[in-house]
Amino acid sequence: MYTLYYAPGSASMVVHLALLEIGAPHRLVKLDFAQDEQRSPDYLRLNPRGQVPTLVIDGQPYFESAALLMLLAERHPEAKLAPPPGSPLRADWYQWIAFLATALGPVYRQWFYPPDLGSPEHPPFVREALRKKIEDAWSIVDSHLAAQGPYMLGAEFSGVDLLALMYMRWSRNMPKPVTEWPALKRLADRLRARPSWSRMYEIEGLTEWAA
Repeated sequence: MYTLYYAPGSASMVVHLALLEIGAPHRLVKLDFAQDEQRSPDYLRLNPRGQVPTLVIDGQPYFESAALLMLLAERHPEAKLAPPPGSPLRADWYQWIAFLATALGPVYRQWFYPPDLGSPEHPPFVREALRKKIEDAWSIVDSHLAAQGPYMLGAEFSGVDLLALMYMRWSRNMPKPVTEWPALKRLADRLRARPSWSRMYEIEGLTEWAA
């Protein structure tokens, strides 16, 4: 039994989706960010960063979305979230997880949390720089999908698509959401048609960008 500490629509989304895709028994613990539950002493003992997700496995807590995705894929090879070791696609699996987690994850956080950069609001030049970084990263992904899609690893769905989907949702209210890139929109539409997506939306009480 896994225990996932989560907040709706947050970085825990990809882990929640992976658990649903796998079908593994799990328990959900919702953290209320409005009440700063992620900074409570009890939670900080599990995750010293005070963020989500945290996944408890055999009594041991682990964090970082991309790492948890890779760990779940490794523990449940039958779910085929990752290409098997030795597969020619294994290198692509590592590459795109690292790319999404580094080129998009930290920049999105800076976009959504200006205090992380020491200011209540971003100066216009900072906001413009962050916007450009995010859009440049999505342009790379769109070009890749147009040439080698329809999924991130080609013909077959994988866990990389779940990570991309989480970040794609975060773009929904940005100046240029991912649905304005043709190949990204096709991927988003495919992934939002999966049962795990609608089930996660139901459980987390989400409404925006459902389909």
